[in-house]
Amino acid sequence: MDVQVAKAAVPGRVNDPEGTKRNIIEVAMKEFAENGLSGARIDEIAAKTKSSKRMIYYYFGDKEGLYLKVLEEAYSRMRATEATLDLQDLPPIEALERLVGFTFDHHDSHEGFIRLVMIENIHNGVFLAKSQVIQKLNVTAIDTVRALYDRGVNARIFRAGLDPIELHWQISALCFFNVSNRATFSKIFKRDLGSKKSLASLRAAVVEMIVRHVRRD
Repeated sequence: MDVQVAKAAVPGRVNDPEGTKRNIIEVAMKEFAENGLSGARIDEIAAKTKSSKRMIYYYFGDKEGLYLKVLEEAYSRMRATEATLDLQDLPPIEALERLVGFTFDHHDSHEGFIRLVMIENIHNGVFLAKSQVIQKLNVTAIDTVRALYDRGVNARIFRAGLDPIELHWQISALCFFNVSNRATFSKIFKRDLGSKKSLASLRAAVVEMIVRHVRRD
């Protein structure tokens, strides 16, 4: 499909390729999060965007190409927000508390991101592994944890010998589980774990657990 075909796909559409792509990604993000890679339909995405099925294929190649772009966008947004935390300007304990609190809050308010990660795990991470964008973003995330941890160790506040990747895993696991398993836990134990009271309690506990794990006795 050539450029002229793409432009003509939606009569009367203002020529704004970047805006059109952003619109497609935004809608596709919701569709993939709700229906998975196999369940999402390009026809449905096209119907909800200012584009056409042919235009989606022109910009992203195929459904898998669009799915990969959605994954990259989801991770990019999280890391971009994380980069604004200014952790380097805080004492190590406060910086760690802010990082854990941010991760908890981000996951709680971005259920779609959690669902996308769960879907990608179902696919054994094969699409994520193809993305140099996501690989670089996650290297940056580990660098952030390592720099924070090293500052704490050098200040004799954090105990030595911990692995930054494992620390990142521990933070992610506790914050991720809060969203991924909320529905089942709430139903099993007859308690709304998504209520403001429960979330405040869980958030405080997660922050405390990570700090206790890292801090020297």
